[in-house]
Amino acid sequence: MLTLVLALYGIPLMRHPEAGSFLDGIDLAIHETGHLVFAPFGEVIQFAGGTLFQLIVPAVFLVYFARRGDRHAATVSLWWIAQNLWNISVYVRDARTQELPLVGGGEHDWAFLLGHFGVLAHDQGIGRTFHAIGTLLWLVAVAGGLLFALTAPAPAGQDRTPR
Repeated sequence: MLTLVLALYGIPLMRHPEAGSFLDGIDLAIHETGHLVFAPFGEVIQFAGGTLFQLIVPAVFLVYFARRGDRHAATVSLWWIAQNLWNISVYVRDARTQELPLVGGGEHDWAFLLGHFGVLAHDQGIGRTFHAIGTLLWLVAVAGGLLFALTAPAPAGQDRTPR
């Protein structure tokens, strides 16, 4: 059931990630924490740290659940990574125009990063790539979640046959 809800909820997020979602506040807090976590490693890593942490946190959950053998829960974490990639794609595509409001002002992460590496003119294509990878991971998460939910063994003492 959760996988189906996430699949359906993911469709409008995938189609219009700029519209935002209830997860944005959580993702933003994680993103901003990433800047602090990666600050000791230099300016470039500090700017990238927000995005990195936004992907690392759900990846930690994915690894945790996978190691526990809870494959379905791992797919939920994979879905979260996909949703973050859609969110990140909006930020990347904003690098040249810088129309998005920034928390506390300051410099735009992706304008800095893409400018630093001399690829600012490619912000749209790079953003679309993040979005495409997110879509691929969303498909894998949904397909895997449905598969694992349907093939999971029934808890002890419960019959899974429909009535």
